[in-house]
Amino acid sequence: MNIHEYQAKAVLREFGVAVPRGLPAFNVEEAETAARSLGGPVWVVKAQIHAGGRGKAGGVKVVKSIDDVKKESQRLLGSTLVTHQTGPKGKQVNRLYVEEGSAIDKEFYLSALVDRGTSRVSFVVSTEGGMDIEKVAHDTPDRIVTFSVDPATGAMPHHGRRVAQTLGLSGELAKQAETLVAKLYRAFVDKDMSLLEVNPLVVTKTGELICLDAKIGFDDNALYRHPDIVALRDLTEEDDKEVEASKFDLSYVALDGSIGCMVNGAGLAMATMDIIKLYGEEPANFLDVGGGASKEKVTAAFKIITSDPNVKGILINIFGGIMKCDIIAEGVIAAVKEVGLPVPLVVRLEGTNVELGKKIISESGLNVTSADDLDDAAQKIVKAVRGD
Repeated sequence: MNIHEYQAKAVLREFGVAVPRGLPAFNVEEAETAARSLGGPVWVVKAQIHAGGRGKAGGVKVVKSIDDVKKESQRLLGSTLVTHQTGPKGKQVNRLYVEEGSAIDKEFYLSALVDRGTSRVSFVVSTEGGMDIEKVAHDTPDRIVTFSVDPATGAMPHHGRRVAQTLGLSGELAKQAETLVAKLYRAFVDKDMSLLEVNPLVVTKTGELICLDAKIGFDDNALYRHPDIVALRDLTEEDDKEVEASKFDLSYVALDGSIGCMVNGAGLAMATMDIIKLYGEEPANFLDVGGGASKEKVTAAFKIITSDPNVKGILINIFGGIMKCDIIAEGVIAAVKEVGLPVPLVVRLEGTNVELGKKIISESGLNVTSADDLDDAAQKIVKAVRGD
C-alpha cells in the first residue's frame, strides 16, 4: 500500500525525522489558508499523486506570494498529471500539499528497502539527489552505495557514518546523518514498510539535514497491525479492479493486454502470462486466486476480469493441489450465469478433482473450450482472440 507525500512526512515526523512544515489542501481555499498559516515568504505547491516525476510534469511549483499559491492550486486541482510513472493516461490531482520553502545547499538520495537477496533492510545512498535513481544507476553506478543492516543489531552508528562518508558530510552534518539513519530504520521496521525513499535529502543553507520529499510503501500483509496506516489509503489512486480484488483477498494487478488470466499460484500465473506473450498476445492482468479459494472468491475474480473492457478472451489455468478443480468450475459457472460470457473462454484444469471439474463444465451448457495442457490452452485462447 502506498501513501501520499504529506502522509509519509507525517509518519516520519512521528519518529523525530526532520521534514519541512506543510499542510494538505483539498481545495483552493484550504491551500490559501495553509499558506497563510505557514507564513512564507516562499511556499511550494505540490500535487499529491502516487507517482514520481511530479516536478518535471509541472506538479511542483515554488511561489512567492499568496496569490500565486491560489493560482497554482487552481491550475493543479482537478488536472491530470502525466509523468514517466503514471503512463500516458496520467493521474487526476485531487489533493495538494502546501509546504514552506527551503533554502537548499546540496541534494542527495537516500532510501531503505527490503533486500530479498540478504533478507535484510538495505540502504541505498547517492550524491545524485533530485534525479531518477534508475538513470543514475544506469549511467553512473559508481555513485550509488548500498549496504544492509543486520536485524539482530538494528541500525548502528557505523551505518550513519557510512552514509555521511558517502555524501561527503562532516562535523555536525555527519552527526545528523547518523541520527537520521537510526530514525529512518526504526520507522521502517516499526511500521512494516517495504520502501522508504527520500529524494531529495537536502542540506539547507543553515546547516540542517532534512527530508525534502518522502515516498513510502507498506507491506500489505502486515497492515492488520497498523490500522492508523490503513486509514491513510486513498482508493482514488488505485485501479478500481484492484480495489475490488483486495476486498476478496485476491492478488490482482491490472495490465494493458487483451487476455484475462485466472490462475492459482504466483509462479503458475507468471508462467501463464509468459506463454501468452510467447504466442504473440499480451495478458490483461495478473490474478492469483490462491490455494484455498472459495466458490465466491472465484466468482468475484471472474467478474473483475470481465469488467475490464480491454479483455477480448479469458484463460483459466488451474493446477489443483489445495485448490480443487470442481470449486473452480462451480465458481466460473456461477459467474458466467450472473455476468454472461461476452468473450471466448479457455479452461485448463489439472490436479485434485480434475475429472469432476471437467464434468461440471461440460455439462453446464456453456460455450467453454477445454485445453489439455498450458501450451494447448495458450494457443487456443490466442487463436480465439485473433478470430482465427
